[in-house]
Amino acid sequence: MTAAKPASRPHVPHFSSGPCAKRPGWTPEQLDRSALGRSHRAKVGKTKLKLAIDLTREVLEVPANYRIGIVPASDTGAVEMALWSLLGPRPVTTIAWESFGEGWVTDIVKQLKLKDVTKLHAGYGEIPDLSKVDQNSDVVFTWNGTTSGVRVPNADWIKDDREGLTICDATSAAFAQPLEWSKLDVVTFSWQKALGGEGAHGMLILSPRAVERLESYVPSWPLPKIFRMTKGGKLIEGIFVGETINTPSMLCVEDYLDALNWAKSVGGLKGLIARADASTKVLTDWQKKTPWVDFLAADPAIRSNTSVCLKVIDPAITALSPDAQADFAKKLVAAVEKENAGFDFGHYRDAPAGLRIWCGATVEAKDVEILTQWIDWAFAETKAALTKAA
Repeated sequence: MTAAKPASRPHVPHFSSGPCAKRPGWTPEQLDRSALGRSHRAKVGKTKLKLAIDLTREVLEVPANYRIGIVPASDTGAVEMALWSLLGPRPVTTIAWESFGEGWVTDIVKQLKLKDVTKLHAGYGEIPDLSKVDQNSDVVFTWNGTTSGVRVPNADWIKDDREGLTICDATSAAFAQPLEWSKLDVVTFSWQKALGGEGAHGMLILSPRAVERLESYVPSWPLPKIFRMTKGGKLIEGIFVGETINTPSMLCVEDYLDALNWAKSVGGLKGLIARADASTKVLTDWQKKTPWVDFLAADPAIRSNTSVCLKVIDPAITALSPDAQADFAKKLVAAVEKENAGFDFGHYRDAPAGLRIWCGATVEAKDVEILTQWIDWAFAETKAALTKAA
C-alpha cells in the first residue's frame, strides 16, 4: 500500500551527522573576507584565530584556566594529539560502545601498544557500566557516540579526586550537551559538527592537570611535529592563543566565527541545547505514534539529542537477513533523497541498519517534522516494492 507524498519539503534538507547543516540563514557572502589571502601569522590572521578561541570559551563556558587550541586534522587530529602525548605513565581504561570509540581503542592497543589497558565495551544502543571505571587510570571515552546515538548521561561517574586524566572526544556533544568541565581534563571536537562549520580543523581543550602531565612526562615513542605541544619541558603557549602548529584555512576560520556569533545570538550554550532538544522531541513524538520505528538506544537517559539513531522494527523487515535489512534502509533513504526532501540520514556503515538523523542546533525542528512525513511516505513505498518483489 502506497502513501501520498507530503505537501512540503524541509527548508534545509541537510541531516548529515558530519559535516552538519550550516546555521539557519547562512550564505557565503555574509563571511568577512578581510583575512583571505593574508598570512595566518599576520596581525589580522592572529586576531581572527585568537577570537575563535575566545568565542569558543564564551559559548562553551570553558573555565578560564583551561587552554583552548586550534589543531590540525579535525577531531581525529585533536584526539590523536592527546593520546600520543599524554598516555603511557598510568594504566588506561577505554570506554567504547560504537565505531569511533572503538577506533581510539585500536590506536591505544595496536599503535601505541600500551599493555595495561582495561576495556569497558558495550554494543550499539547500549553503554558500559561506568561504575567499573578505575579512577586511578587514564580514561578515554566519547561523550556522545555519533554512530550509535548513545551518550553518557552525565559525568557523575568521574570522581573529583581521580588520579588519572579523563580524555573526552566530545565532537558530537559540544554545543548541544552540557559538558562538566571539572570532570574533564582533555576535550576535543571539530568545527564540522554541532555548529555546522567546515572540516579539517580540530579543537583541543586542556585542563591544568593535563598541562601538568604534558610538562612532566615525555613519551617513549617519537612525536610528529603536528603532535608536539611542549618544548624544553614547557607547554608551547602560542598554540593556545592562535599561533597554530600548521597553516589553517582562514576561510574556515571565518566560517567558524560566523557560527559562533550565531550561537551567541540564539542564547549561547543554553539556547543551542534547547534547539537540539526541540528537534529530538519531534522524533520522540513521531516514534511514539509510528509502529514500525524505534530508537536504537532504548534507555532515554543515554539517548543522544544530536546523532539520533533509529531502527526499523516492522516484523516484515526484521524477518529479513541483516544485509537485506540494510538494503531496505538504504532504499528508504534514497527515496527521500531522490525527492530532495532529506539528505544523508542513513545509518553509519558499521552500525545496525536504520536511520541516523542529525538534530544539532543548526537544524530547525520544523524541518525535522517535515522529514518524518517523507520518511513515512518512503517507508510505505519501499515496503510495497519489497512485497511486490516477493
